[in-house]
Amino acid sequence: MKLQFKHQKFQADAAKAVVDVFAGQPYLTTNYRIDNGSGIYQTDMETSFTGWRNEPIVPELNDSIILEHLQKIQRTNQIEPSKQLEGHYNLTIEMETGVGKTYTYIKTMYELNKHYGWSKFIVVVPSVAIREGVYKSFEVTQDHFAEEYGKKIRFFIYNSAQLTEIDRFASDSSINVMIINSQAFNAKGKDARRIYMKLDEFRSRRPIDIIAKTNPILIIDEPQSVEGKQTKERMKEFNPMITLRYSATHRADSIYNMVYRLDAMEAYNKRLVKKIVVKGITESGSTATDGFVYLESINLSKADPTATIQFDCKGKSGLRKVTRTVGLKFNLYDHSGNLDEYKDGYVVKEIDGRDNHIEFLNGVRLFAGDVVGKVDEDQLRRIQIRETILSHLERERQLFHKGIKVLSLFFIDEVDKYKCYDAAGQPYNGIYAEMFEQEYEDIVGQMQLSLGEDDYIRYLKAISAHDTHAGYFSVDKKGHFVNQVAGDDKREKTSNDISAYDLIMKNKELLLDRDPKRSPVRFIFSHSALREGWDNPNVFQICTLKQSSSEVRKRQEVGRGLRLCVNQNGERMDANVLGNDVHNINILTVIASESYDSFAKGLQSELAEAVANRPRKVDAALFVGRVLTDTNGNEQIVDADTAAAIYFDLVQNGYVDRHGALTDKYYADHANHAVQVAEEVADCAASVIDLLDSVYSDKVMLPENARSNNVELKIDPDKLAMPEFKALWNKISPKSVYVVDFDTDELVQKSIRSLNRNLNVSKIYFKVESGEMTEIKSKYSLLDGSAFAKADRHKYDPQTKIHASQSVKYDLIGKLVAETKLTRKAIVQILVGIEKVVFDQFKDNPEEFILKAAALINDEKATAIIQHITYNILDEHYDTDIFTEPTLKGKLGTNVMKVQRHLYDHLIYDSTNERDFAADLDTNRDVAVYVKLPDGFYISTPVGKYNPDWAIAFYEGTVKHIYFVAETKGTLDSMKLNHITPVEQAKIDCARAHFKALNDENVVYDVVSDYQTLLNAVMK
Repeated sequence: MKLQFKHQKFQADAAKAVVDVFAGQPYLTTNYRIDNGSGIYQTDMETSFTGWRNEPIVPELNDSIILEHLQKIQRTNQIEPSKQLEGHYNLTIEMETGVGKTYTYIKTMYELNKHYGWSKFIVVVPSVAIREGVYKSFEVTQDHFAEEYGKKIRFFIYNSAQLTEIDRFASDSSINVMIINSQAFNAKGKDARRIYMKLDEFRSRRPIDIIAKTNPILIIDEPQSVEGKQTKERMKEFNPMITLRYSATHRADSIYNMVYRLDAMEAYNKRLVKKIVVKGITESGSTATDGFVYLESINLSKADPTATIQFDCKGKSGLRKVTRTVGLKFNLYDHSGNLDEYKDGYVVKEIDGRDNHIEFLNGVRLFAGDVVGKVDEDQLRRIQIRETILSHLERERQLFHKGIKVLSLFFIDEVDKYKCYDAAGQPYNGIYAEMFEQEYEDIVGQMQLSLGEDDYIRYLKAISAHDTHAGYFSVDKKGHFVNQVAGDDKREKTSNDISAYDLIMKNKELLLDRDPKRSPVRFIFSHSALREGWDNPNVFQICTLKQSSSEVRKRQEVGRGLRLCVNQNGERMDANVLGNDVHNINILTVIASESYDSFAKGLQSELAEAVANRPRKVDAALFVGRVLTDTNGNEQIVDADTAAAIYFDLVQNGYVDRHGALTDKYYADHANHAVQVAEEVADCAASVIDLLDSVYSDKVMLPENARSNNVELKIDPDKLAMPEFKALWNKISPKSVYVVDFDTDELVQKSIRSLNRNLNVSKIYFKVESGEMTEIKSKYSLLDGSAFAKADRHKYDPQTKIHASQSVKYDLIGKLVAETKLTRKAIVQILVGIEKVVFDQFKDNPEEFILKAAALINDEKATAIIQHITYNILDEHYDTDIFTEPTLKGKLGTNVMKVQRHLYDHLIYDSTNERDFAADLDTNRDVAVYVKLPDGFYISTPVGKYNPDWAIAFYEGTVKHIYFVAETKGTLDSMKLNHITPVEQAKIDCARAHFKALNDENVVYDVVSDYQTLLNAVMK
């Protein structure tokens, strides 16, 4: 398998934020003579002593200008502007675990090289674990970035025994990256001191001096684990020109000039990481008896609810734990072999799916996850192991046909609980491995698989309980697993564990392989100290088989499984692939050793701490000084009067309570796309809502209770076979392709008008005196290309040779062609057609001119596309399999309702508007059958896939149009008030064109707000 990588906007935004701080720095590449030292040259050393360094920031780009750039970027990214620069130059980037932090700083290296010619980078990491992970990331992304930038990075791990790499680092003109763990230059050992020593084998030179001469850019990965007092001092010897800090958990006292932030709350809201759900286990004291009972789950369907419980049973060889699915009047005494501990009233009296509880005649009440009776630690661990296996198999069944391998991770604190060795050194199972194999065989033996799961049955049978688990630990010289070896410093706990990482880091792709012969391992046991430095995107379950402690935080534990999963082709299952199904597929289940409430509260507290710099309440001050963007991309900074108007309107609409907290009404209207904002900022509604969403909310950060989703939707075969549904599906299931044929001349004229009216570019204070700038005499020189002639070489400093880039740095036409996908001829016509004063802004700020001009042209292009789009219906149809593929689960009364006319036995709703709409459909006798369409049903559009909400079939003779496809929005008025984005509107317009192409007057598509507007549409 080869992992695939995609271009994601948030990663590009993070790179751009860093690049823009130094806007105005010229593209310069500088060479110098490397100190060649004395002594005999090593035979593999290049004879040339020409070095390449990062050109320092030019004096004209002074601190006040850079601070101004920084503050502008911070305002744009909704970060509190810095009052001063923290050193020369320190920038902080916050990125949540699992979103591709390493990918982001590699992309940033390429962008800094592309814009300014900088090519020397050092990545400092806190441990061997993270070092190996970073090296692996450089390896697997190499081809991806080479395809985008046309060059490859030369990267290596610093090794004090291989010092020729240092000379190559200095002498190579391409992008060079040295990866080094902090212990390699900051520990007390002899190896760590070598970087500061004059070494005979390095021709009596100090390695640190050769590195420092390159003016490297320092990238610190996880600075909170790197930057002790001594390490900070040692890093100064690298002579960094710029220091970039990347982490999800920066220390509050070490945030220097933050330029970009993607924290836990935003990453979750943007569906860039897995959804976290928690399975808790609660020991429930009882005075009734010492009898052991564990309530595993409540099971709901059309039939009466049942409960799955575990209890003691007397057998021929003694007591054993058994698991049974039971109904009302089930008597534990009778089914336990008449054990006395169940004699007193252990008969099931009540099973309630609303709050997931079971009650016995003796008054003992258990909620899902509760355990009562004689319970020791081993029994609790056995329950955790069993619950992990159950969650694993449930997720595996759901994802099997999507080609996604499911992995589970157990954290333990003592290796001998997993693997032991006899006197002869032969391994045998520890207690946890033994428990695992027993529980796995029991669960798989009792599994009731459905028709059509033959492939999954074969997969399970091909893997034994013994082969499907493996341990990843440190290994001693005899090849035996040993406990983690910790250094003197707590931050170095993983630094000695090299052997384990050879297995984990270098076999990541093998672990993702679903072939049972090549890769049978699905369950991984590892040391609890393995909490950073590696993760695998397909970890779906994490179970900590030890007592919780303050040393290993909950957020570190779940961080190992937050990354979005990949399929067997290495393709990441993100919103581009799954649409709204991202959090139906990407779910991380934590099997806790405590109650759900306790774990959730602890995790929520840690997450709240991590997003401490978010605003905690809504008031007028929240908006003052913030940048709002309207639908045309124009920006405005909010003044005090406008801020007061925004806040007053929010209170009037019932969106903010007296404490400044967002209300349930706000979240309901948000879900219904019906949030209303003050008239003064109506055209900036999306920006206002983004600001409101930046306010910290306990509701958003609360992990889900895994046991609360006790309803799994089942398709109703009778509804599927109804002639009305068959007719509906036959009419709406054809697929289509679109063709766009618009008038280029018309687009050119509209783009000229838009640029003249809307293009405003801010000036940068330092203008680069270089060939491409001074040669632009007029816009008409664009026609013959003379505007972009570039000198071969120019002098910047008398002592320094400057080599001009081989490519034109500000090829305005080429850049706009790349951004808009229009022809060079069309772009030239647009640029020649705009007013001189508008065009002259290019010299003030080339990058912003290109960015804004491209956005405005693309807006006009999108409008032209929608106006001239044509859909052609294909012979290919969607199959009804799309209704059976996804597994849909929810909680009755919270987001699930029982229904009669729906294709499924229940309906999951996302908003109160959807709930009310479905309730009206369900009670109307004119409706034959309806279905909330799955994400697998979509229409292709130039602006992305579009998934309508509903398909409805009416009985013939009751309405004019029998078959209806609907998109529900909060209110139709809200659409008129710009609460629907241009992209959403474009998708809706494309959907109209698609359904019009079906050429069937009985099929209607429209946007409706409620059942009444639906009736009005079908009766027309």
